[in-house]
Amino acid sequence: MEVCNSSVISLREFGCEQTLLSRPDGSASFIQGDTSVLAGMYGPAEVKVSKEIYDRATLEVLIQPKVGLPSVRERSQEQCVRETCEASLLSYLHPRSSLTLILQVVHDDGSLLSCLLNAACMALMDAGLPMSCLFCGVTCAINPDDQIITDPSATQEKECRAILTFAIDSTDHKVMMSSTQGSFSVNELQQCIAVSQKASEKIFQFYRDSVQRRYSKAL
Repeated sequence: MEVCNSSVISLREFGCEQTLLSRPDGSASFIQGDTSVLAGMYGPAEVKVSKEIYDRATLEVLIQPKVGLPSVRERSQEQCVRETCEASLLSYLHPRSSLTLILQVVHDDGSLLSCLLNAACMALMDAGLPMSCLFCGVTCAINPDDQIITDPSATQEKECRAILTFAIDSTDHKVMMSSTQGSFSVNELQQCIAVSQKASEKIFQFYRDSVQRRYSKAL
């Protein structure tokens, strides 16, 4: 699939810092433009009998909004993040145990779900959990002029007729999860997937650069 000329692959500036918190087994903050998320990973730990799964770990994802209590929106985002993490984690290596991922929204200026996915991946890496692949989140928006915008801000999202977020894996750049809102054609969906796969290369390169800088300082 070729990237359509009407789409511009431009991503806002990224920022990431790992091992921010002392209590979680892994933690990370991820910033995309003015959107910021803090993630904490706990486990493997003892699991309640009611939630125990005999052949793999039980993963629980909790998203805390900046203000107020979690709503239906947060519950939907939790499901998207959980399904993506479960697809990449080698949870069968930790049967009958509990994994808890807590994501705190610091500021939301658009493309929040993709920022949540990126923060989650960096927290899993920091916790040292075994994974079959890394993943990243990319949000695309289709404006009234039928142009595809990557990593839109909150203002751009309000003006667009469709918002699509994809989780892309690092090995084959395949779609692991998708969340869509609005109206779009099949052709536009395929174009958004192609744009997201192309944009994911920049995010995975940022992952590599971030981890390399961290461990070069440690050495």
